[in-house]
Amino acid sequence: MTAPPPPPELRQRALEALLEPNSGRKVLIAHELRGQAATILIATSAQLPAPAGLPGCPPRPELRSHLDVPKRSPHTREGLAALLHAVTHIEFNAINLALDAIWRFDGMPRAYYLDWLTVAAEEAEHFSLLRAHLQTLGHDYGDFAAHTGLWDMTAKTSHDVLARMALVPRTLEARGLDATPPMQARLRKVGTPAALRAVEILDIILRDEIGHVAIGNHWYRHLCNQRGLDPIKTYAQLASQYGAPRLKGPLNLDARRQAGFEDDELVLLSAAA
Repeated sequence: MTAPPPPPELRQRALEALLEPNSGRKVLIAHELRGQAATILIATSAQLPAPAGLPGCPPRPELRSHLDVPKRSPHTREGLAALLHAVTHIEFNAINLALDAIWRFDGMPRAYYLDWLTVAAEEAEHFSLLRAHLQTLGHDYGDFAAHTGLWDMTAKTSHDVLARMALVPRTLEARGLDATPPMQARLRKVGTPAALRAVEILDIILRDEIGHVAIGNHWYRHLCNQRGLDPIKTYAQLASQYGAPRLKGPLNLDARRQAGFEDDELVLLSAAA
C-alpha cells in the first residue's frame, strides 16, 4: 500500500512558487496556498537554504535598468498598453516579494506567514486583472521592457527581516499609495473606456495595497519592539544604509494613515519628499 503524500508545508511551497517561471502557474499556486491557509503546516523554525534561480521569471519581459525603460503617453493605445504593462510588472514582482517574505525568514509567528500569504494571493489577483485588461488592448505581459527595481531591494534585504519590512512594504510599496491617485487622474483625462477600466482596477489595487503596507508596518513595529529599537530612528538609519529611493511628493497622507503610518513619522516623511 502506497504511503500518503506528506501534507503541504507553506514555506517550502512558497519557495517552489517563487521559483516557478510561468506567471499563470505562479498565480494558481498563490491562490491554492491561500485556500489552504486554515490548516496548512508552517515550519516557522526551519532554515531553508537559498537555491539558485530566484526569482522564477518568464523569458519575457526584457529586464532593464529603470533609466532605460522609455516612458509613453497613455493618450495613445500603445502608450496606455505600455503604462498598464509597467503596473502589471510591478504586481508580478509583488507576488514574488510576498512569497520571498514567507520562505526566507524563519522564527516569525504563524500570523506573519499567513499575512504574507494573503498579500501573495491578492497581488496575484491584481496581476490577473491587469493582464486580462492588457490583453484587450492586443498585448500581453512580456510585450514591453520592464525594470528590476523592486527585486533589487529584496535582494539587498535578504539577510534581515527588519530591513525587509522597513524597506519593501513600507517604503517601495508605500510609494504606490502616493503614485496611484495621480496615475488615475491622468487616465481619467484620457477618458476612453480602456483608460477608465484601468482606473477601476487601480481602485481595487489601492484598496488592497493599503492593507499590504499596513501588514509591513505591523511587523516592522513588532520587530522594533522585540529588538528594543525606536521605529522612526531605525527607519531613517535603514533607509540611509540600504540606499532607499527618495520619496516623491505629494504623499497620500490619508492612505498612509490607513496603512498604519503615525503622524510623527508622516511629518518627517513629508519634509523629505
